[in-house]
Amino acid sequence: MLVLVIGLLVFLGVHSTRMFAPQWRATTIDKKGLGLWKGLYSVVAVIGLIMIIWGYGQARLDPVLLWVPPVWTRHLAALLTIPAFILLVATYVPHTHIKARVGHPMLLGVKFWAVAHLLANGMLADLLLFGGFLAWAVPLYIVSRKRDRMAGVRYPKGQISRDAITVVVGLALWVVFALWLHGMLIGVKPFGV
Repeated sequence: MLVLVIGLLVFLGVHSTRMFAPQWRATTIDKKGLGLWKGLYSVVAVIGLIMIIWGYGQARLDPVLLWVPPVWTRHLAALLTIPAFILLVATYVPHTHIKARVGHPMLLGVKFWAVAHLLANGMLADLLLFGGFLAWAVPLYIVSRKRDRMAGVRYPKGQISRDAITVVVGLALWVVFALWLHGMLIGVKPFGV
């Protein structure tokens, strides 16, 4: 469990520097250069991600049950992960109404993903993993939107065709992940297929 917690602190910590230490971040980028910053940032993030994956896997070997979620929460979780996938795709497809409206679709998608998994899982490791990501995404989304407003950031107006592409690709990824990849990578088949 300790490896999971440290991994979360490392991964989410490095992804929080703009929120908690913006001046230090800016000074470091000015002194070391953007390329070196991105390189170090990426290395630390990958180390944190590996620790999360390993720590979560280890924690699942010796599970600590906190509550038993009702069966219907699995179905609700499946529904809530649909917008998570669409928002993830919206992060990378330029000129969508979705990005123009929400500003930071990945953070909003992380919130949907985390809530979905918190509803459907009752182990301590699940609470740490999904609760940690939710506790990170909520304030970061608020701060990011506020920072955008203060800086006068305006996202380009969306195009219906880009939204359609985003939704179709997001749904396709959701189907592939829910029916095949989740079982292969996580060891849990959401639909038992």
